[in-house]
Amino acid sequence: MEPGDAPVLALTCGEPAGIGPELAVMLAADGTLSARVVAVGDPALLAERAAMLDRQLDIRVLAPGESPPAPRQGLLPVWPVALRAPSQAGVLDTANADHALETLDVAIDACRSGRAAGMVTAPLHKGVILDAGHAGFTGHTEYLRDACGVDEVVMMLATDSALHAHETGWHGDSALRVALATTHLPLREVADAITAPRLQRLLRVLHADLHRRFGVSVPRIAVCGLNPHAGEGGHLGREELDVIIPALEALRAEGLVLDGPLPADTLFTPRHLEGIDAVLAMYHDQGLPVLKYAGFGRAANITLGLPFVRTSVDHGTALDLAGTGRADPGSLRVAVALAVEMAQRA
Repeated sequence: MEPGDAPVLALTCGEPAGIGPELAVMLAADGTLSARVVAVGDPALLAERAAMLDRQLDIRVLAPGESPPAPRQGLLPVWPVALRAPSQAGVLDTANADHALETLDVAIDACRSGRAAGMVTAPLHKGVILDAGHAGFTGHTEYLRDACGVDEVVMMLATDSALHAHETGWHGDSALRVALATTHLPLREVADAITAPRLQRLLRVLHADLHRRFGVSVPRIAVCGLNPHAGEGGHLGREELDVIIPALEALRAEGLVLDGPLPADTLFTPRHLEGIDAVLAMYHDQGLPVLKYAGFGRAANITLGLPFVRTSVDHGTALDLAGTGRADPGSLRVAVALAVEMAQRA
């Protein structure tokens, strides 16, 4: 692929007080990008972070309708979104919550209009967005779902060694894709949110995008139980018997290849993961601690079910690292590489 033919990706810089802006600077400065990545953020802030990190960078603001240039070391094209107030590294300011959300809107518009093949997102800070008055904001995944008007999306994280796992099979503990049946919910609300219709919608999206976006010809998905020991035959909870098993049986009748429900404490072992293309965990902290232990900093977050590609980092805003130069761009590099791979299959 010639550099000028590389897909265009919109990279939102996330919370301006966090490490997102400097991660964008680092990737542009090190020259490892395989896509025409356009940062979506405040050009002055990016220049300030580049100076703080002592990185030489050509920050090029693109005019409306201007085609992003081919990637090269030291170049960072930008679709500008002005800060609402000056931003200090590590210090949150609710005045900039609207700025962070506007970067998402600009990237969404670029994807939906065909100017970008996908979007990659640096981390947001949910708390400051809520404190700014955006009640009900629960994260990128749900915001993108609502903005695109789709019925269902799936949050999935993948380690870097799982990106090509469909070609060679699983590579042991470090290769993993974990999708979530529920995302950012208080634990006491999880059981009520898991219904048979919802599980069926989620698993259809997961199955379809494993095939469409990852090239898995016949996806095999392992499904966690909700309760310890997957309910122990109803003695430790009836959700498996009353909800999960009937949902899986209906989907198997449609041709989906599903294992489970399986106890989460034994599912995440090499023997049970052999031949599995993805795991569906029932809630956030059932599946993601395992994945992050296996590959934190080398994994990416993916939103499945959108009309375009979206990937993200596997970490938060790291306010304590912002402006220090100690942030690790590894996860963002994986997220960009994964978005390129997915966009080329679209």
